[in-house]
Amino acid sequence: MNKGKQNIIVVGAGVIGTAIAHEMQRRGRQVILIDRDAPGRGASYGNMASIAVTEFMPASRPSVWRQIPGWLLDPEGPVHVRPAYMPRLLPWFLRFLAASRRGRLWALEAAGAALCARALADTQALLREIGTSEDMTETGCLSLYTDETEYRADRDHIEILERFGFAHEILGPSDLRALEPEVTPAIGKAVLLPDNRSLRDPYAYVTRLAERFVGLGGEICRADVTGFTRSAQISGVRLGDGRVMEGDTVVIAAGAYSARLARLLGETMPLETERGYHTQIMAPGLRLAHSIIWPARAFMVTPTAGGIRIGGTVEMAGLDAPPDYRRARITVKRACEALPNLRVEGISEWMGHRPAFPDTIPVMSASAKVPGVYYATGHGHLGLTYAATCARLMGRLIAGETPELDLRPYRIDRF
Repeated sequence: MNKGKQNIIVVGAGVIGTAIAHEMQRRGRQVILIDRDAPGRGASYGNMASIAVTEFMPASRPSVWRQIPGWLLDPEGPVHVRPAYMPRLLPWFLRFLAASRRGRLWALEAAGAALCARALADTQALLREIGTSEDMTETGCLSLYTDETEYRADRDHIEILERFGFAHEILGPSDLRALEPEVTPAIGKAVLLPDNRSLRDPYAYVTRLAERFVGLGGEICRADVTGFTRSAQISGVRLGDGRVMEGDTVVIAAGAYSARLARLLGETMPLETERGYHTQIMAPGLRLAHSIIWPARAFMVTPTAGGIRIGGTVEMAGLDAPPDYRRARITVKRACEALPNLRVEGISEWMGHRPAFPDTIPVMSASAKVPGVYYATGHGHLGLTYAATCARLMGRLIAGETPELDLRPYRIDRF
């Protein structure tokens, strides 16, 4: 392969980086995809398999941050911050609060909605392109509420869906039970989100994308990226074994590790890791047709990867702290409340790093510092949802074309 100056190097082989690499290779460029792990083995491996087109609400809205002190005092709360990490988290948290200003919040809602409005169709198109259309379910997601009080507590979410025109249907208990008879009778109300589809195996999606990328002539390189070479613009990527991969374009799509790489280029970004946990149950003793979420209990259950997957907790503890699988067991306990017949047998537990900016929306942008460098990171819990759309938009941006969306809200220097 010619390792000359026309190469595009994509750093990060999660669903975002692999989708971008595939898009650029499909466009006729020569692409090298670099990651220390095999494609899809990071956060993409353990996500909740949801194309969650209705979940773009900024986490910085006041109804959330007012609850944070109570959550932090609750050992089983939906958000946990390890005490030793709190001082390092403070600057990020101050930006999080600043993003809750009303005018800023409206702009962030619109930026998230613009991506989510495209996400389902773009994902379906990409699945068709790689020959796996059948890997997306036809059913949506059910949001559960025990009573009107819980429903009213989530009303801001419903109002945003109404404002931006996202499909949803309010269900009473009999309609809910007709769709999912395994759900506890304690649930008195639900909202059906028909376009929140699921993938039958999100890891298989990434590996299939990678296979298609290689089939088009792309190269995958397993290595650590330790630096960059540049003069007036980027010229290559330095690897841990001393090699330099030359290229005139570098895309940093390394998820929660992107900030470390950006610092090597003299560019800072307020990127944190929202550590997410899941429990995969391979012998659940029941079948679900839909994914389910219970906002008041802060968890999700998805039928995927040959069983059902339970997740939903957030832990702020940085990139290097070991996992605390008690976080995963909290969501399993709550899932058993929603699904009384659930058997917790044949389980595995997982922890991964979701890349999160304090204003919730991602960066999809050319570097403000180094010509030839691009960033695609910070997709939070919507990496799988945004991947196909992000690849399409970044492909046009890198190619010097006009993207279908105005990408100014997602620029790197907005902070």
